[in-house]
Formats: sequence, C-alpha cells, structure tokens
Amino acid sequence: MARVKCVVEYDGSNYCGYQIQPNGKTVQEEIEKALKTMHKGKEVRIIASGRTDSGVHAKGQVFHFDTSLDVPENRWVRALETLMPSDIYVKSAEYVPEDFHAQFDVEEKEYRYYVKAAKTRDVFRRGMVFHYPRKLDVEKMLEAVKLFEGKHDFTAFCSAKTTLKGNKIRTISRAELNQHGDELEFIVRGDGFLYNMVRIMMGTLLEIGAGKKEIDTIPRALEEHNRRLAGFTTPGHGLFLWEVTY
Repeated sequence: MARVKCVVEYDGSNYCGYQIQPNGKTVQEEIEKALKTMHKGKEVRIIASGRTDSGVHAKGQVFHFDTSLDVPENRWVRALETLMPSDIYVKSAEYVPEDFHAQFDVEEKEYRYYVKAAKTRDVFRRGMVFHYPRKLDVEKMLEAVKLFEGKHDFTAFCSAKTTLKGNKIRTISRAELNQHGDELEFIVRGDGFLYNMVRIMMGTLLEIGAGKKEIDTIPRALEEHNRRLAGFTTPGHGLFLWEVTY
C-alpha cells in the first residue's frame, strides 16, 4: 500500500459541508465515490486536514488516502478529474511517506473571508461573498484586526455548539484586512481554529466597522472568554480554506 497526499479545491455552494453525513451531499462523499470507481468497487477512505461547514469553500484543502494501485504520480489528477463533478478539482497529488497524516501533521491553516460592503448586490459573486450593505469605518477595522494576532484563548470566538471540551488557546500568526473597492478580504493564519472562529472574528470586525462595537471589544472578549462580547457569526458562503501547511 502507498499513501497519496492531494490538494483539492471546491465550491461548497451545493454541499452540506466537507464531511460525510447521513442526510445531504458532501465533498468527501464525492471524492470517495471517484476513488471507489478507480479501485473497482473497493471502498477507499480519505482523511482531510479538517472539515468545512455547509456552503464553505476551499482553495487548498488537503487529504490523504492509501492505495494498492500502481498509478504514476502525475496521472492521479487527470483520473480523478474525469470522475468528479465540475465544482470539485484535485489540483495536485503526490506520494508521501506512510506516516504522513493530513490532519495530525498540520502546522498552520490559512482562511480568507470575503465581504461586499455596498448597497448593491453582485449576483455573480453571491455564493462567494457575504453582502453587508452598511457603511464601514475601514480604518477602525484595520486597527482592530491586528488584535487577533498572538497566542490567545479564543473561547469568546467559538460557537456555543462546539463539542470541544479542552483547550481553546490558539496562536494567530497573521491577521490582516485588505480593501479592494467595495470588497473586503480578511486573511487569517494560525496553528488551529475553533468551530466558527473565523466567521465570528469577521462578524466582530464588521460590527466594529459599523460602529456597533468598539475596538477594545476584542481584547475584552479574549480576556473575559465571553461569547456575548464578540460579534455575530457571518454566513459560511464568504469563507475559504485557503491553504494548509505542514
């Protein structure tokens, strides 16, 4: 058996998330169906760096699987492309050591969130950008975003629905906000993320920009571990898992 590491991008609009579940189509299910066909009906389980929720997209999700097939490294991408829907694309595949693990070996992940801060909608980007039709003080948001960087307990920026019982301390190595016309791009990179963490961080920045919260909301929420101090949870469709590094 050999282990294969793949990088996949997908449009999550038509999926109930990445991870297989009883009711609803998922990205993992589609990839495993393609691999099952390649392995002549044999089940092949893939292990990803982590799951993405319903409507969330990926530019650089990583997964691995074990195979008994003798397929040249450069043939995997083409073979999988012919067997999968057009909104999922395996960008690269390579053989890796047997002890490589797509989930447990992750060093950092990068997420990006996109917001259109304008009165008018963009119908062609509606599944990729969150429309937030309010006037924003972007300068305040630029100041606030840097407060996420560093090692903090992000309990306040975690959904109450989380099943995680342990440590909620994470280290954010990069947090920045870029403005492109009426579109905002929030980039955040760290050694781990809690359930809905990026979406709550984005919601907090938007409420600061809209004048609903002050900049000191962020350090207060981090210090007090109080979910009510942080902002709302933005929708999933503006979020991208951008890159996973090992």
